[in-house]
Amino acid sequence: MTRDTIRMLVLETDENHPADKREKGGFGDIFTTLFRNAGDKHSPPLGIDVERHYVVDDPSAGHNGHVPHASEIPASTTAILITGSTYDAHGDDPWIESPLGLLRDLWTTRPEMKFSGVEGHPGEKWELSHTSMDLTAVGQKLFKTQQGKLSLHQMHQDQVTTVPDRASANGLLREGQKVHVWARSEHTAVQGLYVRDRLFSSQGHLGFDAKMEHRQIELRQASGGIPEEDGDEVSEAAEKAHLEHDGEVVAGAILRFFRGDDHDVD
Repeated sequence: MTRDTIRMLVLETDENHPADKREKGGFGDIFTTLFRNAGDKHSPPLGIDVERHYVVDDPSAGHNGHVPHASEIPASTTAILITGSTYDAHGDDPWIESPLGLLRDLWTTRPEMKFSGVEGHPGEKWELSHTSMDLTAVGQKLFKTQQGKLSLHQMHQDQVTTVPDRASANGLLREGQKVHVWARSEHTAVQGLYVRDRLFSSQGHLGFDAKMEHRQIELRQASGGIPEEDGDEVSEAAEKAHLEHDGEVVAGAILRFFRGDDHDVD
């Protein structure tokens, strides 16, 4: 029996730990495995066809990525996922404007395309490792559950601080288009955003496991991203990293969104 296939573009905005890359591949490979597993569990099963682009073009730091032009992305590609990054989407790194420009172009010219990913505004305190999140009413519908909580591994200071509206979205939201929060945590009031048929973002890292969490913390400590004074948060993260999280559950919900199963959720 032939499966329906979701064609997804993954924009890789960072590199993972060398040990993780040897074991699992880059972030694009990790997401490919995660979503193919979710596709196998979907009813009916779905195929996943993934095209990956590493988009960090920062030669001074040894990164020579490439951002595709919108015209290079086939019309059959109807889903796009942006990985997390140590870079700040609101920062002044010259390369960042290119992927942001691509996303704006695709959002405005491809109304059938669905987006997933998250970037926020710089914060102060880190949210690390296994984190419990409270689902909103919309979140319960998206995850098809009456339960009030999910958990995901986290690795961020940045977060979305306010829910966008039409006035603040610079023309990217239509009249009457609603933006919903699907979960919250003690640290992060917006763990994910949902716009019907357009956006399903997640602050947490779906593809992380305990090893990846530890290694990502090591990378950020070595670079000075996580300073010594945040030692308490690091110790707490290490104690929780072994706990199972709901990465596959969230991937399954995003896959249903990509397929259009959530059209009636608004």
